[in-house]
Amino acid sequence: MSVFMDLNIIAASDKAKLQSTVETAAHLGYSTVAINYVVEGQEKKQHIPKPQPVAELFERFPIVQVTCCVCDESASVWEIVARASNDYKNFDIVAVLPTTEKLFHAACMTYDVDIICIAATEKQPFHCKRSPINGAIERGVFFEISYTAAIRDSTMKKYTIANAINLMSVCKGKNVIVSSAAEAPLELRGPYDIANLGLVFGLSEGDAKAAVSTNCRSVVLHGETRATAFGIIHTIKRPQQSSDHPKDETPAAKKAKIEKL
Repeated sequence: MSVFMDLNIIAASDKAKLQSTVETAAHLGYSTVAINYVVEGQEKKQHIPKPQPVAELFERFPIVQVTCCVCDESASVWEIVARASNDYKNFDIVAVLPTTEKLFHAACMTYDVDIICIAATEKQPFHCKRSPINGAIERGVFFEISYTAAIRDSTMKKYTIANAINLMSVCKGKNVIVSSAAEAPLELRGPYDIANLGLVFGLSEGDAKAAVSTNCRSVVLHGETRATAFGIIHTIKRPQQSSDHPKDETPAAKKAKIEKL
C-alpha cells in the first residue's frame, strides 16, 4: 500500500484554518504533509520564521516542516541559506524557487537543499537544461510542481502545464514530486486525482504515482541526511594487516610453522 504525502501546505497565520487544511489532507488519504513557511528573498535581513511546534497543532497526525526561499535577482539563495543556516536547522526540508537561470543552475549543482520548485504562477523565464538537472538528480535533489495555481486561474493553469512539460522533456520524470501549495481546504485534491494530473504534466503512470508517494519519502530522507550528516558520506578504510599475520597463508607455510613448534 502506497503512503501518500503532500510536501507543500502553506502555513496560515490562522491556526484553525491550518488545522482544517491538514485534517482535510488526512481525510483525502495523505499520511504525511509538510507545513511550508515561505521566506521572501528580497531583503538580506529577512526574518526567518520559527516553525510552530507540531505538538501544538496536532497530536496524532505526522507532520514534517518545510521552508521555501522565494528568491530573485536582488538576493541570491546562497546568501539567504548561508546567513540563516542556524535558523534552517528548525526545519526538516529546505526548498528554493529560483527565478533566474543562474540561480537555477546553482541550486541544481551547489546549494545544500532538498527541493527545487518550478514556477507555477508565471511562465518560466528560462529553459531547463540537461546538465544542471542531471546534476541535481545525481545529488538526490527533487523538483516540485505545485497544482493549486492551476486551479485558481486558467492563465496560471497554462503556465503550470507548460513549465512542467518543459521540465519533463529533460528529466524524463525522474526526481519529481507534485504538491498542492494549498492555503485552504478546498484547494486540496486527493492523491489519485493528483497522480492523474501528473499524466497531463508529462509523467508516466508509474512516475505520476511516485510523485505523490515514494519520491516524497525520498525527499524527507534526503532532508534527514542533510540535517544530521550535512550530506557527507563517510567511508571507512580497513587497516592493513601486519606482516606478522598475513591475510592468506599457503598450506605449506602453515605446515612449516607447525613443524618449527
